[in-house]
Amino acid sequence: MKKICLLIMLFIALGFHTFAQETYVISGTVKDKNEFLPGAAVYVSGYKIATSTNGEGKFTLAKLAPGNYDILVQMIGYIPYSKNVVVSDKSINISIILTESTTQLNTVVIRPDPNRLYHISLFKDFFIGKTPNSDQCKILNLQVLTFNDDRAKRLLTANASDFLIIENKALGYKIKYLLEAFEYDYASKIIYYAGHPHFEELPGNASKQRRWAKARELAYNGSIQHFFKSLYDNTIAQQGFVINKLVTTPNPMRQPDSLINANVKRLTTGRQGVINTMTFNGNDSLSYWIRQRNLSKNINTLSRANVLVDTLVKKDEVPLKMMQFTDALFVIYNKEKEDARFQNSGNRQNRPFDIGDTQVSVINIRHPKVRFYSNGSVYDPMSTLYSGYWAYEKVADLTPLEYLPAKKAN
Repeated sequence: MKKICLLIMLFIALGFHTFAQETYVISGTVKDKNEFLPGAAVYVSGYKIATSTNGEGKFTLAKLAPGNYDILVQMIGYIPYSKNVVVSDKSINISIILTESTTQLNTVVIRPDPNRLYHISLFKDFFIGKTPNSDQCKILNLQVLTFNDDRAKRLLTANASDFLIIENKALGYKIKYLLEAFEYDYASKIIYYAGHPHFEELPGNASKQRRWAKARELAYNGSIQHFFKSLYDNTIAQQGFVINKLVTTPNPMRQPDSLINANVKRLTTGRQGVINTMTFNGNDSLSYWIRQRNLSKNINTLSRANVLVDTLVKKDEVPLKMMQFTDALFVIYNKEKEDARFQNSGNRQNRPFDIGDTQVSVINIRHPKVRFYSNGSVYDPMSTLYSGYWAYEKVADLTPLEYLPAKKAN
């Protein structure tokens, strides 16, 4: 059986910390086309920061470092709203206008989905994930999800009419997730989802709080956020990461596709469309050309020389840093092992024997450069494609952007 390799593009729209000491305020009003709206919930995507509008529809989000923030607004009877706000050197005031939701039972054409349970199962696997934390992670309002399974394009997409409400009892968070996109390509096995999460702490006794603190640290350590934060701070080695290069070259033992296909056709079809007598030995046999077709088109070669942060990372527009590279980055996190469930997930990355079951991920670059912030968030998540352990970990293993692990006592 062929091993399925799942690749994932993660877009978790984020707000960003910087190293600046000054903080600013995002304030504003929320209204519809007629009047200001009291009681609207206002969130900062990726964080635990939240407030609500007062009786005059006004809100204030204080103590925000300069950065790029996504402001989310939720109000019963209105379509969920998001707005990107850049805070540089002054406080910002914004005006938000909500649109009433026109979804009414008497106007909606309900199309039955005979495969809904199957689609929900796929969505949970590829969005929530299949890690041990996912066992305690539940979507509380599945009814807001709709699916489109385009068999011609071999593409499954999902939409949500409201925030997804996710209860994560493994990490102690309630997540409100404004889903912007979800796609699963059946052919390429590439998963892409985009959205805005907001985190709330679940209530719990002292015992639960200790368990959640331990689980959160485990989820954060070795994560994409941890890696990029370490990259920004130039503390890769201290934090347990090793970066190597994975070079992909054409397989010299494989003939071109055009030649392979031409010979398979020649050896299976006669001049008048009659099937030829098939030969299965020699270098001009059907079996030879089928073996050629089954050979990998490319060969991956791992360079074990460590990639130095000083050569990989450059300064960008303040407060961003950026990296550019060819081929792929082979990232080892040597402070944790891959969990047992990962072995059968289809995500395991080939590696030298001496690496063993240490966590391994691969980053492929899709845009000319990858830009990132000091808190480990990537400016344009579409600029990267992950495989390996980072493709295995999904929403069930997310921590807020302001999360910092407890400092270890000396």
